[in-house]
This record gives sequence, C-alpha cells and structure tokens, in this order.
Amino acid sequence: MGLIRSWVASANDDTDFPLNNLPCGVFSLQNQEPRCGMAIGDFIVDLTALEEDGIIGFAEGPLFDVPFWNEAMEAGPAVWAELRATVSGLLAEGSSQRAQVEPHLVPRAKAALHLPFLVAEYTDFYAGRNHAVNVGTMFRGAENALPPNWLHIPIGYNGRASSVVVSGTDVRRPWGQVKSPEHDLPAFQPSRRFDIELEMGAVVGQASDHGYPVTVAEAEEMIFGYVLLNDWSARDIQAWEYQPLGPFQAKATATTISPWIVMRAALEPFRVSTPAREKPLLPHLAEPKPMLYNIELEVGLTPAGGAETVIARTNYAEMYYSAPQQLAHHTTSGCAMNVGDLLGSGTISGLAKDSRGSLLELSWGGKEPFAVAGGTRSFIEDNDTLVLRGAARAEDYRIGFGECAGKVIPALADPYKRN
Repeated sequence: MGLIRSWVASANDDTDFPLNNLPCGVFSLQNQEPRCGMAIGDFIVDLTALEEDGIIGFAEGPLFDVPFWNEAMEAGPAVWAELRATVSGLLAEGSSQRAQVEPHLVPRAKAALHLPFLVAEYTDFYAGRNHAVNVGTMFRGAENALPPNWLHIPIGYNGRASSVVVSGTDVRRPWGQVKSPEHDLPAFQPSRRFDIELEMGAVVGQASDHGYPVTVAEAEEMIFGYVLLNDWSARDIQAWEYQPLGPFQAKATATTISPWIVMRAALEPFRVSTPAREKPLLPHLAEPKPMLYNIELEVGLTPAGGAETVIARTNYAEMYYSAPQQLAHHTTSGCAMNVGDLLGSGTISGLAKDSRGSLLELSWGGKEPFAVAGGTRSFIEDNDTLVLRGAARAEDYRIGFGECAGKVIPALADPYKRN
C-alpha cells in the first residue's frame, strides 16, 4: 500500500503522521481540559469534539468523553478497526464531510501533549540479545554474559507505573546507594552514571483472565499499539543492587514514552520475523507468523546550549523476542493483564558500536568516551536532553512516533529537605 492521500495537505508531505498512521494521543489547548485526538500531518483531529457533534459514534457508547484512551482500548479490536476506517474516511482526499470535520482540526504546534493512556502496570523486559551480551559481559564477564535461561524465555521485571511520564517531562538526577570498588562501604549520593535505554513499548488494550495464560497469537490481538520508550537507568545504583535479583531503584526514577500510540494496523506493512533461534523455543512461545516490525530508531543528545549529536541508530527488528511473545510469557503463571498495561521491549542495540541503545554500551562502561557536540560523554551530564525517534519507512510515506524526549536536571541538594 502506498501513501493514502488526505485533504489535510501537510499529511501528504514529509511527516511522521500521514493518513496511513493516525496515532492516538491526548492533547489540550490553553485553558482547555485534555481530550483525545489523532495526529494528522501538522494537526490533531479532535475526536472528543467529533463525538460530541455526532460526527463519529459507536454502539458501545461514548468513548472519548474522558482524557485517556483506556475506554476506547477496552472496546476491543473490532472498534479499533471501525475507528481507523471512520476517521480515515473523514480525512481522505475527496471526503464529503470535510466541511464538518475541518473546524475540529487543531494545530499540533499549539497543543500540549499528555500521557495518552492511564498506565495500569509496567513491565520491562531484557529481550535484546546484543544489549544483553554487552551488559552481561561488563557486569559478569564474557563467559557468563547471557544467563542460562535467556535463550529460552524473555526475561523481565515489574516496574513502576507511577514513574511513567510523557515526552518533554524533565527527569531529575536520582539519589541512591552506590559502592565503588575502592571503598569498603556504600555511599548515599546522586547517581554519577545516569543513562538511557532505547526501547519500544507495547500498550495492552485488552485484559486477560486471571489464572488463564494466553497464546502468542491471542497476545498479539490484545496489543493496541506501540510507543517509543526510554527507561532511564542509574548504572552505579544498578551495579550495587543488581545481584542477585535485578534492578530496583536504579530503574525507578522515570520511564519516558512518546505521546502518540501508533496502532498495530498502521504497522502491518512493516512486519519482520524474529531472528533464527540458537536454541528452539518451547511450543507455547513459538510465533505463528512474523511479529516484529522494521522500525528505524535513533538517539540524539543535546548538551545545554549546544547542538544535537545523533549518538546511535538501530532498528526494532534487532529484538530477540517480540512483544506478543513477551505478553504471552507474562501470562504463563496465570498473571492477569489489564487494559493500560505497558510492556517495555528491553534495550534495542545492534552489533555495530554506533547502534548501541544505551550510553553504558556506547562508552563501554565509561572506559571509551564518545564524541558529542562540544565535548565527549560517558554518561549523561546535567541539563543534557536525550531524544528518541523512530519510524517505519515505505517508499512514499513513513509511520512515525513523534519524539520521546527528556532533559536531565540536577539532583536535589538535599533530597529530604522540604520547602
């Protein structure tokens, strides 16, 4: 399928948001309550207003009378498809309803963007092989880089839904307990090795029943769409608390997501298979069809007052496990999944040095600083801004996610002092 042309001229130009995309977000204008919309070119179509005016409607009742997408997600895949088809028809070139819809277009440049859904729970996986090998080598040595279970199950840990923030939210450098090799005792101090993780996030749009696992095929049908995701990581805190279980406070500072959820249907033309297996997966984790996507990704770092340097480029296709496999594995114990659950893919790194999805890897644990505009970096410095971008590219259009950005601001001088 080529570009679907729209009467919104900017949707036919060089944009993340052509009519083929229609990603889902929540926005507000000045002195306006947040409301649901879809991005189209340089605009947002106000779905709340379209529903209020009766231009769109659903048998399930109002879906956009709340400032989040959870109710629309809960309505199910048939409604998701109906919504995409309806809005696409309204915005398509030659639409007979242009005059009704055009007053409900809002310039994106004038809108504030909010978290697009209520995050029920958050799980982060460790499912990129190149990243796992790199980090395992640094933390445990090359001979123990991958744990024995890694090639058999997608490893994950439960994170904090409360830490998920939307792109553009400042991230304060965290305090924590760290221990350096030259000291006998740990110290409580601001993290000196603060980092990012370039990830994709899968947004769960359908719940599962407690006590009943789902298949990989069923898991795919439960996924509403995808976001860019940056799981901020304090590597010095992580190194001290990491063993024997896994990261805890090192990963609890913030998780930034892009403001637009790209629905699965928009990514359908870009399917790719997971890589060949070194060891065969057990049948309950086998994919019935390709379930990864060819999505080009990059990370930009901008120092305070400086220019941006793109420090890494990679692709979502580097993942060893797909989101449906991760979701299916999550339910094998009978764990119930909820509408609004968020699954982080794990850091996405390629084989080349400039395709590594974290500063930990790019600087090889701080031993190999890399160049940025005006200097070098091993880890994030105060007032650095980190931006993730991603897009699936066809011949004459792309499906983009917008930016997933955050600026790191200095740690509190005294974290326990209250104004």
